[in-house]
Amino acid sequence: MPRTLTADLFVTVDGFARGEQAAAYFGYPGPELERWVGEQLRRPQVLVMGRVTYQAMAAAAIGSDDAGAQRMTELPKVVVSTTLSAPLLWKNSTLLHGDAASHVHTLKQSRGDPLRTIGSLSLVTHLLRHGLVDRLRLMVFLLVLGRTGREPALAGLPDIRFELIGNQVLDRRLVLLEYAPIR
Repeated sequence: MPRTLTADLFVTVDGFARGEQAAAYFGYPGPELERWVGEQLRRPQVLVMGRVTYQAMAAAAIGSDDAGAQRMTELPKVVVSTTLSAPLLWKNSTLLHGDAASHVHTLKQSRGDPLRTIGSLSLVTHLLRHGLVDRLRLMVFLLVLGRTGREPALAGLPDIRFELIGNQVLDRRLVLLEYAPIR
């Protein structure tokens, strides 16, 4: 049975994945969000990421005694990049050079744990463009960044239709929307 790929993105109401000087979780942490993040990390998975996300997460995780960072270090990670060189410093990381779509297509055809991206906007949009994302999960934070918003989450994509396959409210203010592309 082929593997599935879930893409998780944290976004604001106006669709930004990052803002100038925006705090972690856009300043909306909460116990249910923390529990959800922890539950997701405990599941078997292979993290797939691009260079920028890899470098940011590796810098935060290497040497950290935080349980989440330690779990991410334990998980297998695949980094798709044309600019990084092996060996990668973050334990359990494999570097793949070349086209991300062909690498992810090959990974999806092999046996193993489900694939998951966290962030990696350019990678996610590339994989959506090539029809490789099986589930898109958007955690919507109650914030409009307007002029300080950076990195619109799904900009530049062709038209893609989705069906809503799940939703959940966390901490009485965050909305998790789960979509599957209609193929």
